[in-house]
Amino acid sequence: MATFIVRRLLQTVLILFIVSLFVFLIMHMLPGDPVAIMLGDQASVEEVEKMRKELGLDLPIWRQYVNWLVKAVQGDFGRSITYNEEIRDLIAKRLPISFHIGASAFVLAILLGIPAGMFAAVKRGSWVDSLITVSANFGMAVPVFWLGILGVYLFGLKLGWLPVQGYTSPFEDFGESMRKSLMPIVLLSLGTLATMARQTRSAMLEVIRQDYIRTARSKGLKERDVFLKHALRNGLIPVVTILGMGLASLVGGSVFIEQVFNIPGMGRLMVQAIFGKDYLVVQTVVLIVAGVVALGNLLVDIAYGFIDPRIRYK
Repeated sequence: MATFIVRRLLQTVLILFIVSLFVFLIMHMLPGDPVAIMLGDQASVEEVEKMRKELGLDLPIWRQYVNWLVKAVQGDFGRSITYNEEIRDLIAKRLPISFHIGASAFVLAILLGIPAGMFAAVKRGSWVDSLITVSANFGMAVPVFWLGILGVYLFGLKLGWLPVQGYTSPFEDFGESMRKSLMPIVLLSLGTLATMARQTRSAMLEVIRQDYIRTARSKGLKERDVFLKHALRNGLIPVVTILGMGLASLVGGSVFIEQVFNIPGMGRLMVQAIFGKDYLVVQTVVLIVAGVVALGNLLVDIAYGFIDPRIRYK
């Protein structure tokens, strides 16, 4: 197991390097000058050139990347052009917000998605099964940004039940934080929840047809014990795979949710940095996001070994 983890960590480092290089090249291919955007139309050519030199943007592209990479390894991600602030300070303020919204949505998707899929499998062919299946298909098909706009209109503007924008930390005011975060968390979780419910239903239907399930029933075990102790563990193997994919989906969806609800998280920071051509901020945010997704996939692979004893890592 230790050898496997070390090997995967080394692969993660390589992936992060490739991702950072790819994003760096893409950002430099986009039209526009970040310094000109920052200084405005009234700035003279001399002022623009002076600022470009101060920021190191006059250097060759490969030199700019190497300089950033060396500093990034040391924890220095540079200074934001748009915000005129150290990027690590920006990340320190924005990351906890995105973590709160994303982690809450992820937990909600697990707590509701897996039981819903199990219940649909138990009630196969009933109206309950049809309702859960149709709802899951709807959640998978509808884009998260459309759900966000619909939620703002219906629950915020039309009914007035919940705030439509802003964020309050749960450590400052828990009640207000719940009111402002409830709709973003629920809407962000729907896609992953629906996928998880559908996958759990399919996996459980496949498992309960196996011979060992019939054997357990023939021994007189209660249906609940057969389902929870024998069927669920084997049915969770493909579901665990969805957890890694769901994490990536939540990260992507948070960009739209934070924009719609005006939440000052990592997703909104990246969008603003892209429009402002703030190279260093975009590279840093993407690097962190890629690292989180890679770490999530590593944990999923490790979880396989605990769920299925037949899996052994070398």
